[in-house]
Amino acid sequence: MDNYIISGIQQVGIGVANVHEGFKWYNQNFGMDVPVFDEAAEANLMLPYTGGKPQSRHAILAINMKGGGGFEIWQYTSRTPEPPTFTPQLGDLGLFCTKMKTDNILSTYSELKANGVKVLGEITPDQAGKKHFFVEDPWGNLFEIVEDTIWFGRGLKHTGGPVGMIIGVSNLEASIKFYSDILGYDQVVSKAENSFGDLSVLPGGGGKFKRALLTHREARKGPFSTLFGKSYIELVQVTDRHPRKIFENRFWGDLGFIHLCFDVKNMEALKTQCESAKHPFTIDGGAGFEMGEATGHFTYIEDPDGALIEFVETKKIPIMKKMGWYLDLRERNPEKPLPKWMLKALRFNRKKI
Repeated sequence: MDNYIISGIQQVGIGVANVHEGFKWYNQNFGMDVPVFDEAAEANLMLPYTGGKPQSRHAILAINMKGGGGFEIWQYTSRTPEPPTFTPQLGDLGLFCTKMKTDNILSTYSELKANGVKVLGEITPDQAGKKHFFVEDPWGNLFEIVEDTIWFGRGLKHTGGPVGMIIGVSNLEASIKFYSDILGYDQVVSKAENSFGDLSVLPGGGGKFKRALLTHREARKGPFSTLFGKSYIELVQVTDRHPRKIFENRFWGDLGFIHLCFDVKNMEALKTQCESAKHPFTIDGGAGFEMGEATGHFTYIEDPDGALIEFVETKKIPIMKKMGWYLDLRERNPEKPLPKWMLKALRFNRKKI
């Protein structure tokens, strides 16, 4: 394999105050009910982003069997996770809002309101013409719910897992190039500069912005590509004020969206591409890293404004934990998706709350 493969968005890292409460909330409201791993350990490889010393943490990776990526729900246990010292506004630099898909936007809207979830505004068309609305979780994290028609399997909710991110940037064109050249988001679905009514319900959403919605022209390849599905990156540059960094003066792992993670194959080829694009790995966890019952190779880069992008080359994952069935990916064709029946067996690990 001469080049690297990006299978899709593997997960969004979310820093919360209590990992178990976080898993319960995302399970009940978004159907993120299959824990792939649940582990308390020391994060000793992220020193540039954790104050120069190891920090203890507890993390749960949860997925939704309808498809999309997962949530890595992450809590510091060696320190109290810190919120931003200000309310992040649309266009502030970094990972601002996670995109989630639904097969019935009216039912999802009604159900979340009935559950007491903080829903921001009404259902409106987004810049691509799809219906969407926004919600906020108990920790202040924002989620965009967008209608969709492409699904991997069945879940217990109308919503699937994350399929993208709204990211605040300082230079729209430079960020388009980054997300296209390295991550393969080579199709501009829409691009505009103005004030936008569908964004006005967000903090700072009444300002003026440059805005671009990106996706990938070709279907993703790789073992988990059918599970992750199509994904989107929405870049937003505020033009009528100076943005701040969402994670300024805080650690990775503090409250908020801590990283956007992509599942990859051929980490060495990816490393070469990142170096040539002047975005070298800032963290390299090595090829034998263990995360609970899963193993792989993880690395990090920063986007042009410092948002953390994680890459994971998965080596082994548990399919049916109770039966001791673990899937070793090292000898499989890296471009070929895993059989759907095999991935759907993950549903037997579902945890109902």
